Amino acid sequence: MAAAIGSLPAGAGAPGTACDPRLAELFAPRHAVLGRYEVCSDARPLSDLASPDWAIEALEPLDAFGVASSFDLAAVRRLYGAVRARVAHRWIRQRERFESLTLISPHPNAALNRLEPGTLVIRWICDRRDDDRCKSE
Repeated sequence: MAAAIGSLPAGAGAPGTACDPRLAELFAPRHAVLGRYEVCSDARPLSDLASPDWAIEALEPLDAFGVASSFDLAAVRRLYGAVRARVAHRWIRQRERFESLTLISPHPNAALNRLEPGTLVIRWICDRRDDDRCKSE
């Protein structure tokens, strides 16, 4: 049975997960208007991180990574070639935090010179105790 990533400890404390500021520079918006971004790679396949009820889509790189990032789109397109990224999204509301998770597999390494077989975890985190705007109903 897959373990939902929302139940794992955030960031570098999660087993098998390595957060990398270089990945965050490439695949997260430079300045979050609200909250913060964390971008980590995990050696496990997407199916091990997403619960069975998560929808997993096959997307082109631009659709998978979005336009708010600063990565070299041409380089990423070359890496993927005819392969599509498998992507899962989920919002998680916890007592002290609101998170948006995007899981992408396979994913580019920070040098944009190869696809890694694991999963890229892009996590937007808004701590409710730090900002009232994170208190969704």
